[in-house]
Parts: sequence; structure tokens; C-alpha cells
Amino acid sequence: MQPCQGKAGAVPRAQAGPSPAGFGCHREERTRHVQPIPLPAMQQNLNYVYPQIFWVDGCADAGASCSPAPPVGPFPPPVPDRRRKPRNNRGRRSVGFLVMFLLILVAFTGVGLCMFKIFHLEKELDELRESASAEHIPPASEKLTGQKEQSLQKEARKAAHLTGNPAQRDLPLEWEPISGHAYTSGVQYHNRGLVINEPGLYFVYSNVLFRSSACDSQVLSHVVYKRNPNSPGSLVLMEDKGINYCTGQRMWARNSYLGALFKLRKMDSLHVNVSKIALVNFEESKTFFGLFKL
Repeated sequence: MQPCQGKAGAVPRAQAGPSPAGFGCHREERTRHVQPIPLPAMQQNLNYVYPQIFWVDGCADAGASCSPAPPVGPFPPPVPDRRRKPRNNRGRRSVGFLVMFLLILVAFTGVGLCMFKIFHLEKELDELRESASAEHIPPASEKLTGQKEQSLQKEARKAAHLTGNPAQRDLPLEWEPISGHAYTSGVQYHNRGLVINEPGLYFVYSNVLFRSSACDSQVLSHVVYKRNPNSPGSLVLMEDKGINYCTGQRMWARNSYLGALFKLRKMDSLHVNVSKIALVNFEESKTFFGLFKL
């Protein structure tokens, strides 16, 4: 390869340095015409030696045809720094959509679990109904009614209500055990008294109506007592006495009611006594005697 030459002489390629783009020689060696640039007059008088500056407009080889250098275009814009990315809302939007999706998924999961639980409970309820119908179990209302009837029957079996008997003439009072409102169930009426066959807790009551057409101011007494063949004598359970119950000679009436709870033994017999039989009104709604087991 031949070095490029100018008008001032040949300039070796090693001294000339690399040629810039567009100014280098092609495959054929080109000639370069170098013209010296005159320096200002002030600089010519200076003793300093300045290097010569050459203007190159051609190639060194005269036989080669030199083509004009292509124009140098403008420099490209600087490459932006890719480390600093412009901020945008795409990331935030994607995070928001993800959170919404998760919330919707959780909501649908909860609804599905609730529906499954309801379906399971309905299935268990149907199974219970089928088992109840297969075993012929009565409803709760019928069961409660049956228990109430049984309890009432049990109480009726251990109860008694006696009404007054106007045909009696001596004490203790004699009662009517059958007719009218009177009845006995589980308790025996014997020897003018109620005999306990089953020990337990009993409520004992007695009501006597005293009346007369004249006031004689005598003491009225109403007593309920019990006897037992294993114990001598009698034991007073309840007693009521009335004084100053009338004034003058006019008609009068006085009601005496006794009632209390007692623990009775087997073979206990209960009786009622009054101070004077002639003053007792023996109507069944006014004079009665009874008990029932709790």
C-alpha cells in the first residue's frame, strides 16, 4: 500500500494517523493536495516554531480519481440512561388488580363454605326426620302432653276430696266419699278418716262453715289431726279457733279454712273435729276435707 501524498510532498501514513470516516483512501490510492495556511504577521515575527498545518483535499496518488468526501452528518442524540426508568402507574395498577382479585376470591370462598354448611345441616335434619318417623317418636308437644296426663293421673291416684254429710250426729265429722264432687284415688276412706297407703309429702286441707240464727258467743274450734296404729293417741296437725265472731241476736256465719304440707307415713289416718256439730253447714261447697300427694 502506498502512502498518501500532497502538494508539499509525501506524508507517510504512519505520521498522518488514522484517517477519519469519509476522508480515508479507497482501494485505489488517492492523491492529497496539501496547502499551507499562512499564519498571521504577528506570529511570523515570533521566534516560536509552530507546526505546519496542512489542508488535505485529495489523495497522494495522482492517477487515482478522488471522490469528494461525504458530508458529515449531525451527531446522534445522546443515549438516555436506562438505569433511571420513567415512573408509570402500570405497576401500581397491576398490584391493585391483584389485590381486588384476591378479595373477590376470598369472598366467593366464604360464600361457598356457607352454602356447603347449610346444605350439610339440611341433610342432617332430613336424616333426623326420617329416623324419627321410622321409630314413631311423637312430637315434643305430644310428648309433653302425655307426660302431663301421666303426672295428673299419678296425682289423681294419690288424692281425695270429701264433702260434708248432714246425716251425722257425733264426732269426728263423717264425710261423703263418693257422690257429688267427692272422690278417692290411691287413698282409702275408712272410719271417718283418710288412710295413707303410700308414704310421702301430702298437702292436707279442710274447710268448715259455721252459722247460726242466734249469737251465743261460744268458742268455735276447727281441728285436723292424725292417728297411727303404731303410735298411741292422736297428733294435732292444724287448728283454728274463733271468738267474738258475732254481736247481738242477729244471724251470723264464719268460715274456717286450714291447709298445710305434711310428711305422712304409711297407715296414718287423718280426721276433722269441730267444737259443735249443730253449727256446721254441711253443703258440699262450704264444708269439705281432702288431700293430695306431691
